[in-house]
Amino acid sequence: MLNTIVMGEDHTRPPILIAHGLFGSARNWGVIARRLSEGQGRRVLTVDMRNHGDSPWTDSHSYPDLADDLAGVIAAHGGQADVLGHSMGGKAAMALALMHPALVRRLIVADIAPVAYGHTQQHLIDAMRAVDLSLVATRRDADMQLAAHVDADGVRAFLLQSLDVKGRAWRLNLDTLERFMPAILGWPDLAGHYEGLTLMLSGALSDYVQPDHRPTIKALFPKAQFAKIPGAGHWLHADRPREFEATIAAFFAA
Repeated sequence: MLNTIVMGEDHTRPPILIAHGLFGSARNWGVIARRLSEGQGRRVLTVDMRNHGDSPWTDSHSYPDLADDLAGVIAAHGGQADVLGHSMGGKAAMALALMHPALVRRLIVADIAPVAYGHTQQHLIDAMRAVDLSLVATRRDADMQLAAHVDADGVRAFLLQSLDVKGRAWRLNLDTLERFMPAILGWPDLAGHYEGLTLMLSGALSDYVQPDHRPTIKALFPKAQFAKIPGAGHWLHADRPREFEATIAAFFAA
């Protein structure tokens, strides 16, 4: 079972389940989860995806694997959920909806499409491996080493959230994530379609969801709606958190 953080105690309605992106964790979504729970009076579940955080490390990291993991969490918390997934978590959420449609009441996919992408995140794995953890006593020590490989302050700060400073270890299964990088960037051949309400929510400054992706999206998710958050990039929940939360709350509450 995935490590799951639960906020709220309402059991009269399905919970909201949040699936994070590559190199993320449940803790990254803590503020948004708390605000959604308090604002809607609902349970909100945030999970560490496999090979991330405090969830099990495995030798596989395919989207059917990730979908089955999420299905297990939903089954343990009432049998149905409103599901929100960002980036890798968005692909996992889409796979969940296609493979286990009865478990998903409504679906929000944040800034990703069910297509293969040509970029890679291998350079970030290389950067984390380049950190000599034996020399790390504080997070700043690690940041100074990481800065030699990653220029962007925000990206370093994000990666360092997955560093156990005291244990001098990454809370990421870098070996499996590296081996499955093509699958993470790709999209599996999944049959069927999901008939539930779906919101494809993008950052207006992001290029992850293109107009030519729409036929593929509509074939798999016939009721898909499309929206953009102005001024936001791929990390739309970090760039415009209040606008992001308001959109999520309105779609799930309607």
